Amino acid sequence: MLQNIRDNSQGWIAKTIIGIIVALLALTGVDAIFTSTSNSQNAGQVNGVEITSVDLSQAVEMQRRQLLQQLGRDFDASLLDEKLLREAALNGLVERTLLLSGAQDAKFAFSQQALDQLILKTPEFLVDGQFSAERFDQVIRQLGYNRLQFRQMLEQEMLIGQLRAGLSNSGFVTDAQVQAFAALEKQTRDFATLTLKADPGAVILSDDDVKAYYDAKASEFMSPEQVVLEYVELKKEAFFDQIDVTDEALETAYQSEIANLAEQRRAAHILAEVSDKLSDEQAQAKLVELQKRLEQGEDFADLAKEFSDDSGSAGEGGDLGFAGRGVYDPAFEEALYTLDKNAVSAPVRSEFGWHLIKLLDVQAPEVPSFASLEEKLKRDLKTRQVEQRFVEVSKDLEDAAFEASDLAQPAQELGLEVNTTEAFGREGGTEGLTANRLVIQAAFSDEVLEGGSNSSVIELDPNTVVVVRVSVHNKPEQLPLEQVTESIRAQLIKVRASEAVKVEAEEQLAALRAGKTPIAQADAKQGWDVVEAATRSQEGVEPAVLQALFRMPKPEAADKPSFDGISLSNGDYVVVRLNGVSQPQQALSDEDKAMYSRFLASRVGQQDFAAFRKQLEEAADIERF
Repeated sequence: MLQNIRDNSQGWIAKTIIGIIVALLALTGVDAIFTSTSNSQNAGQVNGVEITSVDLSQAVEMQRRQLLQQLGRDFDASLLDEKLLREAALNGLVERTLLLSGAQDAKFAFSQQALDQLILKTPEFLVDGQFSAERFDQVIRQLGYNRLQFRQMLEQEMLIGQLRAGLSNSGFVTDAQVQAFAALEKQTRDFATLTLKADPGAVILSDDDVKAYYDAKASEFMSPEQVVLEYVELKKEAFFDQIDVTDEALETAYQSEIANLAEQRRAAHILAEVSDKLSDEQAQAKLVELQKRLEQGEDFADLAKEFSDDSGSAGEGGDLGFAGRGVYDPAFEEALYTLDKNAVSAPVRSEFGWHLIKLLDVQAPEVPSFASLEEKLKRDLKTRQVEQRFVEVSKDLEDAAFEASDLAQPAQELGLEVNTTEAFGREGGTEGLTANRLVIQAAFSDEVLEGGSNSSVIELDPNTVVVVRVSVHNKPEQLPLEQVTESIRAQLIKVRASEAVKVEAEEQLAALRAGKTPIAQADAKQGWDVVEAATRSQEGVEPAVLQALFRMPKPEAADKPSFDGISLSNGDYVVVRLNGVSQPQQALSDEDKAMYSRFLASRVGQQDFAAFRKQLEEAADIERF
């Protein structure tokens, strides 16, 4: 607990900024929201803001996939309650809409420049430490966004995050509250446990018991809904071998490439900045005086170091390094390009102030040979033509798939193969095509699943598109008793063994509390495990036992311990004997006091945020359809 407080009481906002990309998008599916352009029905409305049915269906699907990811591959997806999923997803969208409105009403803002920096520095978008546009597109596409949608979503999430942080970070606590909490946190307890083992071997189970359980819970024993897809795949790379680049096109591209090359000029300057302390006339006069000193033979670099107001270049004698056109202020650039090497300009006015400019060097452009650029130019030309061809054939595939009753005809027309996936459910497969959210969404849409139509073209990545259709639809069916008998038997044996040992333990627990059974005689076969001065994070003790221990009341006296009991997940039952409670004697250190204060203030702030959220909900006009 202490370490948990320490971890969570420092840098809360800093730790969650980057996590928004994954945590809010990948782990909190109810917060996923997508732009819809063609819906005609709404799932809800919040203060006049519509929540579309498309928003809701996508949020439900995202939530389903995340639940299945957390529960593991072996979990039966058919056990998920669609009504509960829909209700949770809709509540999440309502809450998100309320918070976004609250953030906007409070005038929170997040600039586009700050948004750019957040995206550029997000670890999930980096390759070898550098931002990768390709990686960025890949990640957001897996989440179901295009670039514009992702930026809009991220900006909204940052606004909500600012609102949350503004309220959560405003909480405070008194010294008395800190001391009281610390006393509880640092408290230790002396206790002992007696574990009564469940005995599965003692359980007698008949076939009728298994049958009765099967009949009572028949809805739990259904096969999962699954589909098998046929698909045709179109890859951009397949067109490269079909494209030829002519010598004329290469020559034209080469001439265009070298035409863009320009000379680089190395400039130095002395800046007299116009400010409250130096008027425009005074700044100009200052440089006129320095110009006279230069004419008398003084060194430009020495004068720049002493008099230039540009702190970035003054230390280097005013040296700005090499640069091409379009870098400097227009007036500065015009003066620079009229100078000969080592010449100094007259005072020049720019938006920054007055300058004396010296041309230190001119670097002529290095023109690469045609041979050195040939492969690059050929690749670039091919890439542009392939891109165009890929778009055209993708459109042809879209049209052919729409008109055809199967995939054989479009595949034949375009020289593609019809492939088949493995069976998968609404939660999707583990990798490849069956794990793509857009493919899963298309496969289980009414048009494709029930109508038997081909899907529209689905973009898997910038280089690959597919069209899918359902070839096999396995609807949920009742599993035969023979197939689930063993799992039912194992479950019933575990439950009944746990119930039996619980009855035995509760009888012993009642006798101990009443003083009818001496502690030393309580299940003498197994004996008590004694632990002294246990903390809330005591190692080697079951977490459930620790939780029960620190909820128990203090013993009335040293010879009158308290008793409690708890069932473990494995079916065993633990009797807990609390012998004594010790309070910390040492005063809190300044470090611990500050840590507890931050933690408690954060908790108060979170409570304030929850209250604000509740207030928004109560004051809002909310409709759920």
